[in-house]
Amino acid sequence: MQQLVEQDKKLDFQSAEYKDAYSRINAIVIEGEQEAHDNYITLSNLLTADKDELIRLSKMELRHKKGFEACGRNLKVTPDMEFAREFFSGLHENFQTAAAAGKVVTCLLIQSLIIECFAIAAYNIYIPVADDFARKITEGVVKEEYSHLNFGEVWLKEHFTESKAELEEANRRNLPLVWKMLNQVEKDAHILAMEKEALVEDFMIQYGEALSNIGFTTRDIMRLSAYGLASV
Repeated sequence: MQQLVEQDKKLDFQSAEYKDAYSRINAIVIEGEQEAHDNYITLSNLLTADKDELIRLSKMELRHKKGFEACGRNLKVTPDMEFAREFFSGLHENFQTAAAAGKVVTCLLIQSLIIECFAIAAYNIYIPVADDFARKITEGVVKEEYSHLNFGEVWLKEHFTESKAELEEANRRNLPLVWKMLNQVEKDAHILAMEKEALVEDFMIQYGEALSNIGFTTRDIMRLSAYGLASV
């Protein structure tokens, strides 16, 4: 932690290099929250018994989006939303395809596990090196993201036996996209003092814990987590 604090002191939040990298990282978190909002609305139509809770979660995601938009304005940075939409395109397309086929389990794995764990990992690594304004915003957001992760965990745990095969297939198709995304953003994250190795480690911890909470064994988790790791 001391190393991170020292690193934080050296960051020039007003430098052209920092702002250029931030324009893409900020766009990614804004787009990620928008994707999450849209995904929870879609899920609310698939899981009508949980409609009210899912709509509540979707509204929370919009608040997060507005918070991160304010972070960009604070640094006078225009987020590169075109980059961010392309960044999420793989997961976005897979979620939409699964939703159209009524594959709730796949949708929950993509949104409530992969995207939420990705977000939590990124926010955990970002908070120690963020500017003061963004740190306060992100600390508030990350606390609420755990409740979104928890929704997926609880639902999938309750339906684990009948969901296991689809979860494994959805993991095989979507987890490699996470490693591709991390590679794509490695240079910009480094400029913001967020190292890829730390992001990968935190994501794997969050994702592994989520899989464990659902009902997968340690051996299962090691096997499921290995998909796409060779590209990291």
